[in-house]
Parts: sequence; C-alpha cells; structure tokens
Amino acid sequence: MTGLAPSPTGTLAPLAGLRPLLAEIGDAKRVRVAGRPGSLAEQAFARAWARLGSGEDVAAVAYSETAAAVARARLAGVDAGVLTTAGLSDDEALGVLRRGFDEVAGPLDPDLRERLRTALGPLPSPGTPPGPARALNAQPRAGATAPGKPRIVVEPPESHGDHCLTVAVYSALVAPVVGADPVAPFLLGLGHHLHNVVLPDAGFAGEVLLGDALERVVVTLEERELAALPGPLAGRLREVLALRPGAEVPEARAFHAADVLDRVLQVHHHARAAAFTASQALDDLELVHAGPVQAYHLDVLGAAGL
Repeated sequence: MTGLAPSPTGTLAPLAGLRPLLAEIGDAKRVRVAGRPGSLAEQAFARAWARLGSGEDVAAVAYSETAAAVARARLAGVDAGVLTTAGLSDDEALGVLRRGFDEVAGPLDPDLRERLRTALGPLPSPGTPPGPARALNAQPRAGATAPGKPRIVVEPPESHGDHCLTVAVYSALVAPVVGADPVAPFLLGLGHHLHNVVLPDAGFAGEVLLGDALERVVVTLEERELAALPGPLAGRLREVLALRPGAEVPEARAFHAADVLDRVLQVHHHARAAAFTASQALDDLELVHAGPVQAYHLDVLGAAGL
C-alpha cells in the first residue's frame, strides 16, 4: 500500500499521534443508547444532514459535529441534552463536555483544538434528515473484498452512515496535517457515498466486475440524489465531490487520508474483537473494579470458578 504524498506544509508524521483518538472516535459506530435508533455515529450522520438540509452554515455544522465526536470518544451518549435533563445547568453540562473533550484532544492541532472546544455545546434537536441520509444509515458496507476471492463477512456490518460520518470527522481532524481547511473535506466525507443510496455495496470486487460501467453507474446515481436536495446544498456538494478523484490539493488529501484510515481502523476493530479474552476484561480493564464490595465480588467469582 502506498501512502499519500506529503503536504507541502508538513509531513504525515502527526497521523501516528492522532491514530488512538481516531480509533476511539470510530467506536461511535458501535455504541447505542435507548430511545434513539441507530449507532451514535448514525445519529450524528442523520443530524448533520438534517442541519445542512435546513440551510445551516456548513462550517458551523462541521465544527460543532466534529467537536461533539471528539467529546463522544469518552462520554459516549452522555450529551448536553442528557445532562440538562438530569438537572445540570447549561454551564455545568458544558463543563462536562469540555472535560471529556480535553481528556482526549491533546494530539489535535492546537488551533483546531481551540476552535473545536469553542464549538462544543448543545446540538440542535434532530430534524428530519434528507432521504439519502436515512437510506445510507440503512445500507450496509461490504467490508473487505477482493476480485476473485470470497468476501470476509464480519458481524455486525457497519452502515454507510457510520462510515461517512466517521470519515467526515476524521477529515476535519487530519486537515491541519496536510494544510487543508477542515470544512470542505468534512462535507466530502458526508457525501462521498451518495451513489450507495441505491447501489448495494459489493466492495472492490463488485466495482471490478462493473468494469467500464462503474463510473457511469456512480455518476448517474449520485446525480439522482443531488437533484433531490435543496439547490444550495447540492451545489456545494458538487463542488467538494469534484475533489474526490485525485489527491493533488490539500482538501482532497485530507479526505483520502480519512477514508483509508477509517477503512483500515475498522478492520483492526474486528481483529481486536475476535481476539478479545476474558482475562483482558478482568485484568487489563479491571472489570471487577475497586469499591466497597470488590472483595465480595472476588469471593463470588472464586467460588464459581471464574
């Protein structure tokens, strides 16, 4: 696998420091809460699309949703709405969000980190997202496929909403590494699988079998979805989708770095999950954690042969 060309303003070396945070953010694909359909990533994907569809400024959506994703790495579904419902004031809720953000945000570019921290706060109540967002949240990803080989099936599969939201957030976070503004790659991340609203995902193996028809299929289906969106949003999406074929400009490099990082981190997640052992939970993660009844819990486990 060849790497992306380094940005003229720096190298890709900072990605190594970002990788643990990106992996934690990606876990939002696998976390759910009661009363809200879909993973936390799918919920954020639908909300971001609803905000864009209502005409909200793209930069405001990009920075606030990226900030929320960073805080979510440790707080999971504990957001401002939950905290104020539980009796905290707006300022107290913001303090919790900032503590969660600060705990993991150290590897971020300092200027971006400050801008994201400022963008933290209550997010709008989810409106009705455009049809493509709902469809992509329901459309599974193919996973790892290769021409001429059986596909590797992993359960549960991520959705295209999971992937697109994660790539959007990663794009914003890696943008400073390649000298890019975060907003355009964030939007490209959200919209780069519009063709999969209709086209089920058969992965790279399926793309090879489509052959010369692949580009025509993608363009036809993508334009079908763009034509149904509000004009200003469709126009902005066309602008950023034009960046997708290459990696010559910083915004395209940020997107492609994010896309490949998410695909490979997803595979690493499944590999870790398959290798997980009970001793890791008991010893490394202290499943039976310190507390007033820890000794009793250990006695119970000992008696049960666990």
